[in-house]
Amino acid sequence: GEICAFKIHGQEMPFEAVVLNKTSGEGRLRAKSPIDCELQKEYTFIIQAYDCGSGPGGTNWKKSHKAVVHIQVKDVNEFSPAFKESVYKATVTEGKIYDSILQVEAIDEDCSPQYSQICNYEIVTTDVPFAIDRNGNIRNTEKLNYDKQHQYEIMVTAFDCGQKHATEDVLVRVNVKPVCKPGWQDWNKRIEYKPGSGSLPLFPSIHLETCDGPVSSVHTTIELQTNYIGKGCDRETYSEKSLQELCGASSGAIDLLPSPSAKTNWTAGLLMDNNDMIFKFDGKQGAKIPDGIVPKNLTDQFTITLWMKHGPSPGLRAEKETILCNSDKTEMNRHHYALYVHNCRLVFLLRKDFDQADTFRPAEFHWKLDQICDKEWHYYVVNVEFPVVTLYMDGTTYEPYLVTNDWPIHPSHIAMQLTVGACWQGGEVTKPRFAQYFHGSLASLTIRPGKIESQKVISCLQACKEGLDINSLESLGQGIKYHFNPSQSVLVMEGDDIENINQALRKVSYINSRQFPTAGVRRLKVSSKVQCFGEDVCISIPDIDAYVMVFQANEPKITISGMDHFARPAAQFEKGVILLPDIRIVSTVTKMEHPVDSKEHDRANKPAVLEEMLHNLDFCDILVIGAELDPEQECLELDRVELQGKHLDATNSTAGYSVYGVDSMHNYEQVLRQIRYRNWYTSATFDRKFRVKCSELNGRYTSNEFNLEVNILHSSNSDFIDHVNHMIVQPQFLQSVHHPEGSVSAVHNSVVPSVATIVIIICVSILIFIITLGVYRIRTAHQHSSGDNEGSKENEMDWDDSALTITVNPMEKYEKPHQTEEESEEEDIEDEEEDTTSAESDESEEEEEEEEENVIVQKGDKQNATRQEQLEWD
Repeated sequence: GEICAFKIHGQEMPFEAVVLNKTSGEGRLRAKSPIDCELQKEYTFIIQAYDCGSGPGGTNWKKSHKAVVHIQVKDVNEFSPAFKESVYKATVTEGKIYDSILQVEAIDEDCSPQYSQICNYEIVTTDVPFAIDRNGNIRNTEKLNYDKQHQYEIMVTAFDCGQKHATEDVLVRVNVKPVCKPGWQDWNKRIEYKPGSGSLPLFPSIHLETCDGPVSSVHTTIELQTNYIGKGCDRETYSEKSLQELCGASSGAIDLLPSPSAKTNWTAGLLMDNNDMIFKFDGKQGAKIPDGIVPKNLTDQFTITLWMKHGPSPGLRAEKETILCNSDKTEMNRHHYALYVHNCRLVFLLRKDFDQADTFRPAEFHWKLDQICDKEWHYYVVNVEFPVVTLYMDGTTYEPYLVTNDWPIHPSHIAMQLTVGACWQGGEVTKPRFAQYFHGSLASLTIRPGKIESQKVISCLQACKEGLDINSLESLGQGIKYHFNPSQSVLVMEGDDIENINQALRKVSYINSRQFPTAGVRRLKVSSKVQCFGEDVCISIPDIDAYVMVFQANEPKITISGMDHFARPAAQFEKGVILLPDIRIVSTVTKMEHPVDSKEHDRANKPAVLEEMLHNLDFCDILVIGAELDPEQECLELDRVELQGKHLDATNSTAGYSVYGVDSMHNYEQVLRQIRYRNWYTSATFDRKFRVKCSELNGRYTSNEFNLEVNILHSSNSDFIDHVNHMIVQPQFLQSVHHPEGSVSAVHNSVVPSVATIVIIICVSILIFIITLGVYRIRTAHQHSSGDNEGSKENEMDWDDSALTITVNPMEKYEKPHQTEEESEEEDIEDEEEDTTSAESDESEEEEEEEEENVIVQKGDKQNATRQEQLEWD
C-alpha cells in the first residue's frame, strides 16, 4: 500500500526521481548534474511509480501506468554577441551615396530567442560620415572625397535582445578610391637631368588607366619643346667657322654676320644677343658689307646658309623683307642677287649678267613653307648649281614651287653694294638709302662661292644635341609602331595592347650629348588618343604636361702654363725661335658633394674636390702686346703641315696668330708648340711680349691670360761686365726672378766654347754650394750694406720677383797693372776662405767694392783680351 520508488525510462537522462512520502506517494524530480540550455533546450521521458511489494529478487513489484514528462530548460543570458569576422573591408568610389556599403554580422550563443538574437548594431567611432542599421548594413551619410581622405577606420559593436553588448568591437575599414578618370598615372612632373647623365628615362613607372573601357588601340605623341633654347634646341655654340670645320664643310665660307671687331665692324650697329651670336632686325636696320669681303663673281655654284626666326608680316600687303641683297650702289636700282621673305614665302633672286645669248633664264625661285612664319628657329641652306637651286630647311630638301624667268642684266660699270637686313636702293630716289627692311632674327649667315654643300654636312651643321631617345629598341615588344621627327623632338607611338604601350613609354628617355649643356627647363607634352571596339573614340585621355630640368654643368677652369720668359741670341731669331716649346693647357673642375640646386649655406659645409677634365677648345690666340709686328722685319709663322689630320685652321696677322677649330687640348698644345717668332732685323728690337688665351664654346669658358716675354740678346762686352759687377755689389738681389723690360740690353750673350762644358758643370755645383752656405750671411750682410748701397741702386736694373735668374761669371779674372802685393794677398785669402764673390762679411764686402772701383777705372779693350770665359745661367 506504499510507494517505494519512481523510475525514469530513457537513455541517460540527467534527471532522477526520489520518494518524499511513501504513504502519500509524493516524490520529487531533480537534475543529477547542471543542465545547459545551449546543449539541450528540452527533455521528454517516461516515469513510473513502484510499490513496496517486491520480494528478494525484486520481481513482485507492482508498477503504475506510464506518465510522460516534458521539461523545458529556461535560458540565462550568459553569452555576449561576437562578430563573425575580425576585420571588415570595403572599397567605395568617391562622390556617391551608397544604400549599403557592406553588412557586418554578429552571433550570440545563448539558446533562447530573447538572448540569442542581435537586436541592434552601433558605430562606436565618433565623427565619421557613416551610419548602421539594426541588420548591420553600413552606409555613408555624405559623399566621400578621395583627396580629403583615402581611408576610414570605424569601430562597430552589437547588442543582443537582453541588451548585452559584444565584448570586442569589430574594425571596419572603408577605402575611398577616386572616380575612375582615364589617363596616365604614376609619373613625375619634374625630371632632373645632370650633365653627362646620358639617356635618362622620363616616365619609368607610367601606366594608362582606361577604366575598363573596351580599348582597341592607343596612339601617343611625346613632344620635347625646346624652341626657346638657343636656336630651337641645344646645339653646340661654337662659331660658324669652327662648326663648319668640325662638320667637314668646304673651306672658303665667308661670314656675313661676324662678331663686331676692328676688322669686322659692319655688324657693330646691329642689335645682337652675345651669347648665341644672334642678330635681331626690327625693320629699321641694315648692314653694308665692305667691298672685297665677298668676290663679285660667285660662279655658277655657291651656297648661302643661315639661321632664321621670322613671324607673319604685318599688314595685308606685306613688303619684301630682305635677308641678303646685292644691288647697284648708285644711279640704278638693279638687284643682282637677293634672298628675301615675301608673304611667308622665301624667294631667291639671281639675275645673270648678259654674257652670251640674250635669252630668258631662271631668275626667281619661290618656296612656300609654313615654317617661314612660325616664329621658330630654322636652318636654311640655298644650294645654287645654276640653273638648279635647291633649298634645305632643317636638313630636308625642298624644290621651289614656282620658278620665273627674266632677261639677263646688261653689263655696266656701276659698283655693287652687298647688304644684310635690308636692300640698298641706289637709284630712283633722291638720295641712296636702305629699303625693304627685314623683321626677325638672323644668325650664322654665310656665303661660300664656288662650292655647294652636301646633305651630310648640312645635317651636321643643324643637328640638335638634345632630344628624345628609346632605351633598348629590341625590347619594345611586338605590335608597337614608332616614328621620330628629324630632330628627335617628337616621338609618335602606336599599339593595340595597353601593357605593351605602357612598357614602351617607360623606355622613352631624354638625352643631351653636350658636355656643357644649356641649363634650364625643357617642357614635355604627352598627348594620347584611344580607340575602342566599334567606336571611333571612346574615352578621353588628358595630356601630360611635365618638364626636364637640365642642371648647370660644373664650370671648367682652363689654365695655360709654361716658360713665360726666355732670352736667345739675335742670330737665332733670323731662322725663327719656337715661342711656346713647353706650353701646357689643363682644365680643372670643382665638384661639390651635393645636388646642384641645394641651398648656399649647405654648399659651404661640403668639401670641394678639384678634378682634371678633358674637353675641346675652339680657338687659341697669340696676341702681340705693344706695337704690332712689322711685316718688313718680323712675323709669326707655322708650318701648315702641323694642322693636317686635325680639325684646326689658323690665320696670321700683324696683331698675332689665331688657331681655331673644335679640337682637343692636346692637339692645340701640339700646334702651339710649333709656332715660331722670326725677326730678320734684330738690331732695333730688344724684346717682344706676347699673350696667349684660349676659349671653349666661343668664349663661354676662357683660359687665363698667359704672358710671355722674349729677349733678344745683342753682343756688348762692357755692358756684360757692368751687369756681372752689379750682381757682385748687390747680393741682396739674388732672390729676384727674371730680366724685366729695360734690363735686356745689359745682358751679354757669349758663345760658350765646347771645352768649357765640364767647367760649367763644376761652376753650377759651386754655385749651389755657395747659395746653401751663404743664405744666412747674405741676409746679415744685406742689413749692414743696405744703407751703403742706396746711391748705387739708382743706376741699377729693376728686378721682378716672380722667378729666380742668377747670372755669374766664375771664370772671369781681371789683370790689374798697378795691383799691389797687399791687394793680391787679400784676394788669395778671400779665394781660400769661401771661393765666392758674394758679400759674406763686412771685410769681404769692402774688398769687393774696392775691386769694382778698379775694374770700372780700367774698363776697356784690355779687359776683353785678358778675360778667359763668360758664362750665363738662366
